[in-house]
Amino acid sequence: MTANGLPMAVPAQGLPPRVRVHEVGARDGLQNEKGTVPTEVKAEFVHRLADAGLTTIEATSFVHPKWVPQLADAERLFPLLGDIQGVRLPVLVPNERGLDRALTLGARRVAVFASATESFARANLNRTVDEALAMFEPVVARAKEADAAHDRVHVRGYLSMCFGDPWEGAVPIAQVVRVSKALLDMGCDELSLGDTIGVATPGHVLALLAALNEHGVPTHRIGVHFHDTYGQALANTLAALQHGVTTVDASAGGLGGCPFAKSATGNLATEDLVWMLHGLGVETGVDLGRLTATSVWMADQLGRPSPSRTVRALSHKEQ
Repeated sequence: MTANGLPMAVPAQGLPPRVRVHEVGARDGLQNEKGTVPTEVKAEFVHRLADAGLTTIEATSFVHPKWVPQLADAERLFPLLGDIQGVRLPVLVPNERGLDRALTLGARRVAVFASATESFARANLNRTVDEALAMFEPVVARAKEADAAHDRVHVRGYLSMCFGDPWEGAVPIAQVVRVSKALLDMGCDELSLGDTIGVATPGHVLALLAALNEHGVPTHRIGVHFHDTYGQALANTLAALQHGVTTVDASAGGLGGCPFAKSATGNLATEDLVWMLHGLGVETGVDLGRLTATSVWMADQLGRPSPSRTVRALSHKEQ
């Protein structure tokens, strides 16, 4: 809630009392920038996000610099975040080499990223869906071995193109369920359902969540990751919350998209999400004023205004 008491909290029935915001701006957001953001600026960004009350902040990616040059400084960045206490700092790892790099630096929350469609698997990973899953199996297995050794490694499985694909069009729900179950069966602790090109609608979201439940995937292991290409991200999020989902991915200031899918625009803005959740009386632990100030600061670093409507509205009032 902001200083003037808005938004007024008016709870709605059927919603969880608290939602964990999985902040992806420092990784998913910055990897889509045309230019490279200085390492010190990235570190400051993560610190500011933590100060705003976000408890899960995706820090960087240990992908080969050739594929994501914007995050080539992962080895330099991650040690700069060591003083942040009480905050989960997951990182993306594409293979065993990436896992080695992450674990060596002390990362204890990692994520792998798969595709529900063949076309995107080829574009993003240069593999078929099943070949990509086979590549992730030893990564997840080794992470869980470390977990058994009390290193407490948590593995998230990202699944892209869950609701539509720019090359293939509509994606059958059964196809998404199959790959989702494969990720969880290999040992992923959590699944993030990605609407990579932003074409989902609330009914589609509810149908997919119901299908996953019917095939043994519990709601508490599911997070949602919506893009706002068609202005549906908040509506889709609300549908997921009504189904019982309590983890929502969002990006501070609405940063990001997908460099491998040209029709994908920005992620759901964290500020827009928090405004809605606080208006519904759902706790997040996030200070919206501090978060907005952080996104205004980052927008200045990038040399352009934030696309988040909430950031624009609140920053305009303060001028």
